[in-house]
Amino acid sequence: MVRELVVDTSVLVKWFSDAEEVLHAEARALEDGYTAGVLAITVPPLAFLELLNVAARRWRWGADRLDRMAERLDRTGFRVQQPDLRNAARWVSQGLSAYDASYVALAEERRTVVVSADHRLLSVAGLLAEPLAGFRF
Repeated sequence: MVRELVVDTSVLVKWFSDAEEVLHAEARALEDGYTAGVLAITVPPLAFLELLNVAARRWRWGADRLDRMAERLDRTGFRVQQPDLRNAARWVSQGLSAYDASYVALAEERRTVVVSADHRLLSVAGLLAEPLAGFRF
């Protein structure tokens, strides 16, 4: 049986980073589960834009490398779904950024959880979020 998850950018950046980041091994284990077909991943459309932004701003990747990343993102096979804006607005009113709220609202709509390494998201989302640290599937 395949388990569906929403995975936020705090986890996905670890799949693309050249550096060993905190919780890198845990993120790679999640990626392995996805590659093996044990996990299905759903993200809001902004996830890919956030990843490109991190690669350009934090990692200072050039145009060619960003283009290759965009091509790889297009081929991920993730389910991409925009959450209902009213659901996202409710999570924004609870203190999340609109970006983080989109992941939580999507998890709620898909009746699953968002896996995250973002402490603020984890503290606000309650049972709709599971920390990457210690996540088991």
